[in-house]
Amino acid sequence: MALSDIDLATLHENRLEQRWHYGLPNSHHIYHHDGFSAMTRLCLERNLQRKVQPDLNGNCLARGRSRENANAIDSSSGGGQRRRSGTWPSLSIEEFNNVKWEDINDCNNNCIREEPVLRPKTNRHILRRTRSLNAPSPVQQFGPCGRIMKNSAMVMQIQDPASQRLTWYKPPLTVLVIKKVSDASVLAPFVYLVDWLLQEKNMVVWVESAVLEDAQLNENVRFKAIRDKLVTFKDGRDDLTDRIDFIVCLGGDGTLLYASLLFQQSVPPVMAFHLGSLGFLTPFRFDNFEEQLTSVLEGHAALTLRSRLRCVMHRRSDRKHEAKTLEADPDGEARPAANSILVLNEVVIDRGPSPYLSNIDLFLDGKYITSVQGDGLIVSTPTGSTAYAAAAGASMIHPSVPAIMVTPICPHSLSFRPIVVPAGVELKISVSPESRNTSWVSFDGRNRQELFHGDSLRVTTSIYPVPCICAQDQISDWFASLADGLHWNVRKRQKCLDELSDLTASGSEDTLDEIENMKLYDV
Repeated sequence: MALSDIDLATLHENRLEQRWHYGLPNSHHIYHHDGFSAMTRLCLERNLQRKVQPDLNGNCLARGRSRENANAIDSSSGGGQRRRSGTWPSLSIEEFNNVKWEDINDCNNNCIREEPVLRPKTNRHILRRTRSLNAPSPVQQFGPCGRIMKNSAMVMQIQDPASQRLTWYKPPLTVLVIKKVSDASVLAPFVYLVDWLLQEKNMVVWVESAVLEDAQLNENVRFKAIRDKLVTFKDGRDDLTDRIDFIVCLGGDGTLLYASLLFQQSVPPVMAFHLGSLGFLTPFRFDNFEEQLTSVLEGHAALTLRSRLRCVMHRRSDRKHEAKTLEADPDGEARPAANSILVLNEVVIDRGPSPYLSNIDLFLDGKYITSVQGDGLIVSTPTGSTAYAAAAGASMIHPSVPAIMVTPICPHSLSFRPIVVPAGVELKISVSPESRNTSWVSFDGRNRQELFHGDSLRVTTSIYPVPCICAQDQISDWFASLADGLHWNVRKRQKCLDELSDLTASGSEDTLDEIENMKLYDV
């Protein structure tokens, strides 16, 4: 049908009807394209609730009918326009024209402070947030016509940090105890803790097999009595997935990084005791460990979900092998043998032993961003922003902030500053074709390997965070770590004006006397 054959009046009426239908969003706003204020629209909806509400297809909806019944009527009717999900039944042009505006004015005068009756459910298939760390939940509509596109692939929920509390849906039975290696001061606390877990809590205690080979530990009489009751594992050989209910770390931050390395998928709750040197990630003190552990095992604890980075190495040789495989078998499902590693702190790309500058290309979601010319690049989590990245000049980010920190290492540019990108993006790092040398990659200080020309490293935020148990809460623990571990913003206090008033007056007189004496001396 040509455009000239369309009844323009009917077309205009349908467009007005669609616009009015689209103008009833999930959240109430002050301004809309129809010219009504939020209160006017609210009163209009209330006034129409007392009557029969027809939808776009002409079906009548009785007053008080549920939204589910309305949807059922829409789905049963044929030949009509499908109503958008997440909206309430709209009114037709005829009903709109029959509205008594004096009733609306009365409603405006009498119902100003009443709460809305219609409360649509939140659409779960859009990008939404409950409440971020320092901001309320953002609305989903922007102005009269703009709103976030409904896309199930864009679902992102950021929970209120204050509501992240630990709960056990069944009592924990198995516990993994990780202690700092080659530290004699940790041996006695380790023995006390393991013995208490076995005797008092009747838990199955797992330890690394290398712990039983410690000569000093085997000389402990108390440990000899419980040695045979321990379950051992070997790193790189045994899979601990779905075997551990709870993790206890004794030592420094390295014990927590090791726990993250052991669990490359879902991580059990981690309780870290400060028995190391820095202790930025270990908020608990071992003095009253019985009381603290009992409280945690009963489910009385706050959690900090520390995000991790998923790093995947793509080798040039793997891509060639994949191309040959697909050419030989087009219907095959062969994929590159890429190794995925989850890191808690950072992944570092540096120039290694080469004397030349690193020349690294950085891509974000497939788009070229920049080339890094310097000693290297640090891609870190918010947890890692207080580690190597902080030493390289980056800002410190609270671990609850969904972000990725990109920090250059000694860049040969005065304008190259660290940047923060959203947690959902994918970063691609590769050696520039013009680079004089290769690069080296390390993951949380481990698994160091060379990055050749044609290889690439892809980094994004993992869906498996590390649930760290808080000693107090998320905010108090983090700022306490900044103050105790890094001495953040430590300086002598400036004296107030009352304390300086006498000193300033006497200092001025002394200065004038000295000047007069110097003048007389010169004469």
